[in-house]
Amino acid sequence: MDPLRHIQLMAQYNQWMNAKLYETAGKLPREELEKERGAFFGSLLGTLNHIMVTDIIWLKRMAAHPAAHRSLDPVRLRASPSALNEILYRDFAELSDARKNLDQTLLSWTTELSHADLDHALEYRNMKGVPARKLFGTLVLNLFNHQTHHRGQATTLLYQAGLDVGVTDLLAIIPEA
Repeated sequence: MDPLRHIQLMAQYNQWMNAKLYETAGKLPREELEKERGAFFGSLLGTLNHIMVTDIIWLKRMAAHPAAHRSLDPVRLRASPSALNEILYRDFAELSDARKNLDQTLLSWTTELSHADLDHALEYRNMKGVPARKLFGTLVLNLFNHQTHHRGQATTLLYQAGLDVGVTDLLAIIPEA
């Protein structure tokens, strides 16, 4: 599969899974969303905020690409999160709306990417200020992989709360050949 089509598929998967995840999580009362469950980011709300935080961090880095992808303009305007465990939204409805908007930004951005964009070496600093220089295309894959990792944790937290998200496999949205 062409790498750009693969990246676009991952953006579609991201949007589909987040819709399922948020629909399911929206059935929980606030105290269940905020309940400490021993996860990396404590609660389900903490985990969902972490995914949002890291998406913003990575997209702000990617917005520095020389191609200046216009679909990332809304991300450029956002404040940078200060910590990986920052709670950007305590209100679930606000978090859900922000997630939908960011997922639409991701979808639009992936349609702007070119093969040449993927081969660019992006220079950035991590949250501790350590400089790095990595291939842009590989960083895009990391963005989607990170989301999948933490969504897996979120689905486990939902299952512990008695809710099943249902099918989560990428296979469910891969078109027939």
